Amino acid sequence: MTEDRSQGTDGPDGQPEPVQPWFPPPSQPGGPDPAGGGYGYPPGGGPGQPGGYGQPGGYGQQGGYGQPGGYGRPGGYGQPGYGQGGRWRPPPGPQAPKPGVIALRPLAVGEILDGAFTSIRRNPRATLGIAAVLLTISGVISAAVNGILSQSAQGLGSLPPQPTPEQMTSYLSRLASVALPAAGLAVVLAFVVNILLTGLLTAVIGRGVLGHKITPGGAWRLVRPRLLALLGSVVLIFLCAAAPWAVLGGLLAVVAVAGSPAAGIAVIGVLGGIPALCLTIWFVTMFQLAGPVVVLERLGPGTALKRSWRLVRGSFWRVFGITLLAGLIVAVAATVLQLPFSLIAGFAGGAPAGPFGPGGAVTQFAGQSITALIVTAIGSIIAGTVTRPVSAGVTVLLYVDLRMRREGLDLVLQSAASGGQLAGDEFASVWRPGGGPPPPAPPGPGLSSGPGGTAPPPPAGTPSAW
Repeated sequence: MTEDRSQGTDGPDGQPEPVQPWFPPPSQPGGPDPAGGGYGYPPGGGPGQPGGYGQPGGYGQQGGYGQPGGYGRPGGYGQPGYGQGGRWRPPPGPQAPKPGVIALRPLAVGEILDGAFTSIRRNPRATLGIAAVLLTISGVISAAVNGILSQSAQGLGSLPPQPTPEQMTSYLSRLASVALPAAGLAVVLAFVVNILLTGLLTAVIGRGVLGHKITPGGAWRLVRPRLLALLGSVVLIFLCAAAPWAVLGGLLAVVAVAGSPAAGIAVIGVLGGIPALCLTIWFVTMFQLAGPVVVLERLGPGTALKRSWRLVRGSFWRVFGITLLAGLIVAVAATVLQLPFSLIAGFAGGAPAGPFGPGGAVTQFAGQSITALIVTAIGSIIAGTVTRPVSAGVTVLLYVDLRMRREGLDLVLQSAASGGQLAGDEFASVWRPGGGPPPPAPPGPGLSSGPGGTAPPPPAGTPSAW
């Protein structure tokens, strides 16, 4: 159906009202005629009409396409819109306020990663400082344990080229008496450091979302009452992730006791390992947000796991993909940062390859010098100090993003950000579901937005999942 825009007296001056279509004009080969004509027409415009698209008068009448309110003119479509430099620009609208490291609206993956790095830049004392202190303590203890293990491994000797079963058993028992306590201490130490880092960095980055800075001491005061709950949530996640492997191990033990051949046991192990691995990834991803829930919403371990499950449900692949991407970035960055120290440690003294020979892989610590151990520890501390806050930031911002998408947390955060610094209980009430301040009323036309003004609702067009 066509419409005659060259006739009519709808306008106040007897001229037709300018029409603003919803979409840009269809592109034609070659674009507008540089001589001044319309799309595909001579300079005079359309058939029998002076002026075409982009010419004064539009379809032969003043006030049509190309006049104020038309394409490519002031006040036209999308100001600045189609026709400004040949590119389309989105129409202006209320922008979501950004009082802190992210804009308070649903986020795209790039904004989540950028927000994690911005958290470090804006408050390096708290983010890098907390990570540096904890990882330095951990690194010193680990280096001391490795030094003790190195000295102990030197006294184990080595196996002959063709050891007897008795010699092998004696050697492994002596090695286990040295290695197992050291390995257990390293695991427990890493476990404790991970809990402390998760809690403290969650508090720091949660404040950074609101544009507030917090000192390491302030973060400790906020997180200290939640340490036991954090520990409980981590233990529950570990048990859920290990459950599939425990079932698989029990099945393999039953099959082995029944006298099945080794090949059959290996096949069952491989076929059962695939679903066990998938279940482990699934549980870890679904409970990914339990740490931020424990710290920010102040919930118990079991309730935090249920809460994380509800938030991630329906967004599993998005959470998994962003977490995997952040993990790859962190792994590459840590490798690059640690590479020079590994090279220096190698020159200072390392261990040749070989499973049981002198200085082999089993007794690798025996061939390392104290200097090599210290240099390796320094490299690990530096790499962890830079990368661990990024991982924590991605987890916290994923939590914030899912709540803004599903619960309208962005409106609550906008109201809280405009209210100034919050005390501990006030800070907790902002994050508690249904416990924050009421969302601000939508502003009228012309009202500005920002941390100190009336915050508008989020823009209608939210970013896609990726």
